[in-house]
Amino acid sequence: MSQLTITTTQNVGINFTAASVGDRMLGQVLDILVIIAYSTVVTYILNATELNIYFASFDNWSTVAIYIIIYSPVIFYSIIQESIWEGRTIGKKIMKMKVIKIDGYQAGFGDYLVRWLFRLVEVLIGFGVISLITVIFSDKNQRLGDMTAGTAVISLKNNVNINHTILQEVNEDYVPTYPLVIKLSDNDVRIIKETFETAVKNRDYSTLIKLREKVISVTGIKNQSGNDQDFIRTLMKDYNFYTQNM
Repeated sequence: MSQLTITTTQNVGINFTAASVGDRMLGQVLDILVIIAYSTVVTYILNATELNIYFASFDNWSTVAIYIIIYSPVIFYSIIQESIWEGRTIGKKIMKMKVIKIDGYQAGFGDYLVRWLFRLVEVLIGFGVISLITVIFSDKNQRLGDMTAGTAVISLKNNVNINHTILQEVNEDYVPTYPLVIKLSDNDVRIIKETFETAVKNRDYSTLIKLREKVISVTGIKNQSGNDQDFIRTLMKDYNFYTQNM
C-alpha cells in the first residue's frame, strides 16, 4: 500500500495509508452485492403485491417519479451512505476504508456529490475501466472523482507499527479526567497523536493551540490540565482508559 502524506493548513504533515486497488475493488463489489440484494427484494415485493401493475395505471411522469423514489437507495447509494457515515459505504466499512479530504479534514456533502457525479461518468464510459486505470497510476490512488473533489480513500486497518498507534501507558489505578473523549474515534485520536507529536518535536506551539481548540470544539471538553501539552497527553490516556475498559 502506498503512503499518503497530507499537509494540513497548519503545515503539519500527517501520514495515512492509501486504500489499495484490491481493497477498493473488493469494497465496490460488496456495495454492488448490497445494491443487487435491495433491488431484488424491492422488485419481488412489487411483483408479489402487484403494485407495479397499479403504478402502470398512472401517467408516465408519475410512474417514473414513483420508481425513482423506490429505487433511490440504488441510484444515490454512495452519496447517501458516505454523507451519513462520514465517507463510508457498507463496502468501505467492511473493508475498513474511508473518504477524506487531501487537506486532512472531513469531506463534506459537496465532495461526496462530486464523487457520485463522476462515478456515473466513469461507469458509463468504459464500465469503470478508466476509474481503475486512474487509481492504479495515481500517486494517491485516486479516481477521477477523487481528483476533482480533492479527496482520497484511506485504509483504517491496523497495519502500522506501535509508534504510530494510539496506545498509551495507563496504570490500573488511573483516574480519567475527560469522559467526553469517547466522542472521538480511533482514527481521530491517531490523527491527534501524530499531529501532537510532530508539533512538540518542531516546537510548533501555534499548532498545539489550534489542536487543543479543535478538540474542545468537537467534544465539548473543558481544559482542566493546564498547558496544551498536558491537555493532549491526558486526553489520549483517557481515551485509552475508556476504550480498554469498554
